[in-house]
Amino acid sequence: MENSSKGKSLYYQLVDTLKERIETQMIPHDKLLSERELCQYYGVSRTTVRLALQELESQGYIYKKHGKGTFVSDLSNKCSSLAGAYSFTEEMLALGRTPKTIILEFRKIEANKQLAKILNLSLGEAVFKIKRLRLADDIPLMVERSYLPAKLFIGLDLPLLKSKPLYDVFLQDYEHHIQVAEEEFYASIVQKKDAEPLGISDGAPILHLKRTTYNTKNEVIEYTESVARADQFHYKIRHVRGN
Repeated sequence: MENSSKGKSLYYQLVDTLKERIETQMIPHDKLLSERELCQYYGVSRTTVRLALQELESQGYIYKKHGKGTFVSDLSNKCSSLAGAYSFTEEMLALGRTPKTIILEFRKIEANKQLAKILNLSLGEAVFKIKRLRLADDIPLMVERSYLPAKLFIGLDLPLLKSKPLYDVFLQDYEHHIQVAEEEFYASIVQKKDAEPLGISDGAPILHLKRTTYNTKNEVIEYTESVARADQFHYKIRHVRGN
């Protein structure tokens, strides 16, 4: 590889080189060369290789398995890559509305079969359940039920959840950088348990949303099911076509 006098340092050159290789010649879960082999192949130091791999991992291109090596991530195959995590608060403020969140429930539960599969946990592992009511201009819009693997959020408590948005907690308090989320939504009718907090009649039309959020280590850090009032909540998706 060229030396740093050409402009980019060897570290950045190696990042670019490996990115191109991953994107054009490899598929998800392919194993990369070892650090020693990368040093020999590209003629760079172990430090340069380690820095480049750390950068690729932080960007979600690769993931590591202890004792097994480094592999190509499958994050590129998820539904959507997030430049920034969706924020209900920011979205409402952008629409000129006053957002408000009320935490209706916060407790630790055991993962059932469905949650264990979604969160990649063992049956019965500890999960934090957070139920929140979202309002705008004091009008209830959405009921959210979020499930977080307790082992990734040690020490999480109600005062912290009340102090800031959930995604700020992810980043600021637990250093989980959100890379990708899978989201699906469909029309349905509200169940009695959600009709009352939403202020609508039983059987009214709603939008049902499901979101699975991944960090840059390809770990599932959040699974959320939301029920939104169809008469108040508009869900917009912007698709950008690549070159």
